[in-house]
Amino acid sequence: MQNGFDSMPAADSSPYAAISSMDRLQVEPEKIKRWREDQAKLLADKDAAEEEAIDEMKQTARKELEDWYRHRDEQLEKTKATNRAAEEAYVKEIEDKEPGSEFERICRLCDFNPKNSKNTRDVSRFRSILLQLKQGGLIKNLQ
Repeated sequence: MQNGFDSMPAADSSPYAAISSMDRLQVEPEKIKRWREDQAKLLADKDAAEEEAIDEMKQTARKELEDWYRHRDEQLEKTKATNRAAEEAYVKEIEDKEPGSEFERICRLCDFNPKNSKNTRDVSRFRSILLQLKQGGLIKNLQ
């Protein structure tokens, strides 16, 4: 009892003897061990479920992306076909040079709706002349 450490065993001269004896005193109760095991199992189950959910989301996203690209390609093909048809009609219309159809072609380019032109000049006289020329032609109106 010289230094006040009588409770330590003198027979064990190993430096880790005191630590191992303390470990034996602090053994966890059975309920805490079961709780730790249950928590570890629960976390492992949640991780597995999360991995499955992530894989499922990836599959869904991949499918949606493929559908989007397929739909986009279909739309592009439809647009290309429509543009080709419109271009062919436009070229045919430009190349169509029948005598007496000049004013009809001009009238196709003009907007004859008076409601759309509120902020522009009054072109009603010009509009009426074009309509007369379209209906009667230049030769009929000159006579």
